[in-house]
Amino acid sequence: MAAKTTLQKVLTRFRVRKVMTVAELARQIRCSPRTVHRRLKDWQAIHSYNKNGRYYALPSVPTFDSNGLWRYRDIGFSRYGNLTETLIALVRHSAAGLSADELGQLLGMEPRSFLWLFRNHPGLTRERHHGRFVHFAAESVLYRRQRDGRIIMDAHARRPSDSEVIAILVETIKHPEFNIERLCRNLKKQGVAVTDQAVVNLFVYHGLDIKKRHVRADPQSGR
Repeated sequence: MAAKTTLQKVLTRFRVRKVMTVAELARQIRCSPRTVHRRLKDWQAIHSYNKNGRYYALPSVPTFDSNGLWRYRDIGFSRYGNLTETLIALVRHSAAGLSADELGQLLGMEPRSFLWLFRNHPGLTRERHHGRFVHFAAESVLYRRQRDGRIIMDAHARRPSDSEVIAILVETIKHPEFNIERLCRNLKKQGVAVTDQAVVNLFVYHGLDIKKRHVRADPQSGR
């Protein structure tokens, strides 16, 4: 009876705390980590997609957004499962594929920490669009639909204002060796906040050769 009462108290505390680790639960229940894992399975608890999956939440706690994600502070949970399963699902459900930066924003993670998951994955197709890699679903029908969506999205993306154009061109002339990322970083220091895509759109619009002069393929950054 006492053990059952203790378990109920732990469950209540678990709900209030929202997320807990196996070690924390083991101390609360006063049992081994193996027993905690059995309890978590019985409770149908889900584990975080980041933080090495160390954090758990009861299934009734997360309020998933339209992307199937829920974050508590900097701990992320997904209705799709682990990080790999979540990445594949996010790409498949996207309208125009997703770049590493876009995935990073959705997941609240640095792209460098998960790009290795994309290496030769059979569920994805990766292509370079305007100087950055974009990941599409591998299925042919879905891939074509997403690729067309990306082309339309890129065509309607914002180009820099006249004052930003002048600043970009001046900086480009001064530093022709800069890639897009370095160029935007320097402009930001000068108070000109433009995105990588906005600069790419400018070069594409004016027919400038961005591939050779400004975009360097970096397999670690996804650009």
